[in-house]
Amino acid sequence: MEEEKMNLRLDIDVQKLETEKLRKGKNKADEELDSLKTGYKKLRLSMRTVGLGKTSEQWRAEIREEKDKKSKGKI
Repeated sequence: MEEEKMNLRLDIDVQKLETEKLRKGKNKADEELDSLKTGYKKLRLSMRTVGLGKTSEQWRAEIREEKDKKSKGKI
């Protein structure tokens, strides 16, 4: 009976250690995910700031405007 109790305690200790290890891994993964999200937001903001975040339609309109300016300047 005592040996069985000791084995159960050992099993509980092992389960606690595994749970703690998983918890730490989850916390680290959550931190990395937050870091990636922050980096992504900064990248998107930088792209918008320099104009790289435009849609293809926005680029076409800008090119059209530039062509119109050049053609008006030559006439």
